[in-house]
Amino acid sequence: MKKPLSTVTPNTWDFLRDPMITPTGFREYDARWKYPDEINLPGITALGLGLGTQMRKRGIEPVIAVANDYRDYSLSIKNALIVGLMQAGIQVKDIGPALSPMAYFAQFHLDVPAVAMVTASHNPNGWTGVKMGFERPLTHGPDEMSELREIVLNGEGVAAEGGSYEFIDGVMDAYIDDLVGDFKMSRKLRVVCATGNGTASAFAPKVFERMGVEVVESHNRLDYTFPHYNPNPEAMEMLHDMADTVRETGADFALGFDGDGDRCGVVDDEGEEIFADKVGVIMARDLSKLYPNSTFVADVKSTGLFASDPELIKNGVTADYWKTGHSYMKRRVKEIGALAGFEKSGHYFLAEPVGRGYDCGMRVAVEICKLMDRNPDKKMSDLRKALPQTWSTPTMSPYCADTEKYEVLDRIVEKLVAKEAAGEKIAGHGIKQVVTVNGARVILENGAWGLVRASSNTPNLVVVCESPESDAELRQIFKEIDEVIRTEPSVGDYDQTI
Repeated sequence: MKKPLSTVTPNTWDFLRDPMITPTGFREYDARWKYPDEINLPGITALGLGLGTQMRKRGIEPVIAVANDYRDYSLSIKNALIVGLMQAGIQVKDIGPALSPMAYFAQFHLDVPAVAMVTASHNPNGWTGVKMGFERPLTHGPDEMSELREIVLNGEGVAAEGGSYEFIDGVMDAYIDDLVGDFKMSRKLRVVCATGNGTASAFAPKVFERMGVEVVESHNRLDYTFPHYNPNPEAMEMLHDMADTVRETGADFALGFDGDGDRCGVVDDEGEEIFADKVGVIMARDLSKLYPNSTFVADVKSTGLFASDPELIKNGVTADYWKTGHSYMKRRVKEIGALAGFEKSGHYFLAEPVGRGYDCGMRVAVEICKLMDRNPDKKMSDLRKALPQTWSTPTMSPYCADTEKYEVLDRIVEKLVAKEAAGEKIAGHGIKQVVTVNGARVILENGAWGLVRASSNTPNLVVVCESPESDAELRQIFKEIDEVIRTEPSVGDYDQTI
């Protein structure tokens, strides 16, 4: 195989013949590029050959489940990937259009060792990528991604005999059976089902109806142009639209799903958006009654309530804060035997006996409906109000180029650690600790905190803050953290702010 050429450009002879792959598309736990600006179809085939070579190099049985999300170019991407996998001698089981968690489920259902899901996840149209894994329910982390990157970019893909293709029908029905089983609601629920016209439009209404939940539709017609908004339940645009629909219809709550269905967002009956980490605390309260003394993993962007909530403490919960990122979180949940992991972005990792350990927005929807069924006298707003009050920002993402963001972050972390060492204060409070497991989470003496880290899959930094005292303190924490960030001139504007 010829070494991929980042010098190949669109609308040239070479572009239709030679692989083009920009190295920055190999991220910490996803492969993600703008298509066709950063990768072309021969580049995708080279990726498939590299992935198949990686499987053989690691001694993994050469069988893989492959799927694609609902975008107009995803089928072409998947087919180009399949060509490369077959060149490497891999037996491909194509399950067709799917959600990412349906692809993960297929590993169990078909008893195959590997998965490759073609999806741009919640990124806007124009992006593509592949989520892949060899050890269910895990997906590639930094080590696996680094190895794959070297194989592909160094032209080390090796052709082998034995490649084959088979289309497997019926996985969607099996996936929904696995999610719902014979569960039926005993209380009446009307739920706004928000899918932003993305892939989850083909799944979520069916899941709700199967449970006996009345569906209030919200952009549930499949349309890969995303005419209303990009399906991303962490974005305020989608959450506000969900809230408006709840208020207009009097629904019990709203659940929203991202482009590949592995995340879930929640709006309560009063139209209040509940950030996913707070939903995690609500779910952890309920699950820890059923399974006392459980361990829950939370990512470093998440609320401090996992460690401080009196109800969780009473139920013997152990809180473990870990690196942000679906691959890191899945791995951590499995390694320490946690019951679940919760990520502020809306990824939830529900392990046995509740789920299978991978992130699945549909599984979260089912478990939230079951939670409401176990609390027939409660509204979603009651569960929100029962939590100790904190004030928190959305996840905010100032621009920082992929080629610079990690060096920029290192300097910001150094400055924040220096503030702690110098005994400086933020928002009038001393700095209790700076946790540097994933960027810098600056924890203040009153339990407030601010986080700066690098996004793993977009050219951005990530900033989140929380105060247990007031909105005014929250804003002051953000202001002072941002002042440190602004010492780096290459950091650009925020996508949203408070």
